[in-house]
Amino acid sequence: MRIFFTGGSGKAGKHVVAHLADQGHHVTNADLVPLEHPGVADLQVDLTDAGEVYSALAGLATFDELDLDEAPAYDAVVHFAAVPRILLTSDAKTYATNVLSTYNVLEAATRLGVRKVVFASSETTYGVCFAQGERRPDYVPVDEEHPTVPEDSYAMSKVAGEVTARSFQARTGADVYGLRINNVIEPHEYAELFPAFLEDPSLRHRNIFAYIDTRDLSRMVERCLEVDGLGYEVFNVANADMSVAATTEEVRERFYDGLEVRREMGRDETFYAIDKARDLLGWAPRHSWRDVLADPGA
Repeated sequence: MRIFFTGGSGKAGKHVVAHLADQGHHVTNADLVPLEHPGVADLQVDLTDAGEVYSALAGLATFDELDLDEAPAYDAVVHFAAVPRILLTSDAKTYATNVLSTYNVLEAATRLGVRKVVFASSETTYGVCFAQGERRPDYVPVDEEHPTVPEDSYAMSKVAGEVTARSFQARTGADVYGLRINNVIEPHEYAELFPAFLEDPSLRHRNIFAYIDTRDLSRMVERCLEVDGLGYEVFNVANADMSVAATTEEVRERFYDGLEVRREMGRDETFYAIDKARDLLGWAPRHSWRDVLADPGA
């Protein structure tokens, strides 16, 4: 596939872009900062500028494409670019940048006839991660039906992005899939970060005790590109286990006491439900911090 990937130089994007290139796809990385991956075309694009977005999506990606009889079209768009969290810039700029860039990408993609768009939403949409003070989910495990009523600018922008994506899908009938991505973890971060998480699980309550390995996130995007015909869908994206050594029962008793539990859960199962991605996409995460670190509770 010829894929237009926004934000491919970011923490998550650089892994997904490399994976897609390794699978033989022709990937254009649209970002303000080049990735400089040998198998990926870099294109500097300000995604808040609608004209730039449209021009980039309609244009060439490499000099080699000059040899073709006509400029090729993109088969898919993957939109990861964003101000990635609060407290990097002002709340107003975070919201405006993320909402406008998402609108511009979706409008250009659908007007140019792209029939598959995958976009990054966020765990923060559930209103727990960046809440002021203590906040718990309404119930566990948290699935895609859980209310999305956040109070911070970043999560608000992601909810707005989902609404925008759903509207463009309704207008065009294209496949538009949103990924509510949990805390992104690179493989080297297991040794750096997880010993503290295993010792003190309270460090993970804002992430609903979940995480997603970049390798499994890459495969999730790949499955979204492979599976057609779902229309508009959003998917939680997390690894199958929690990011702490405490068992599911121990976490429930300490952090979620009195909260509705909607189904029986496994001993170490994530509270960030991934059943929908398994059922509709056939995706199953393969990695765990347990592959790198010993589980003190085992």
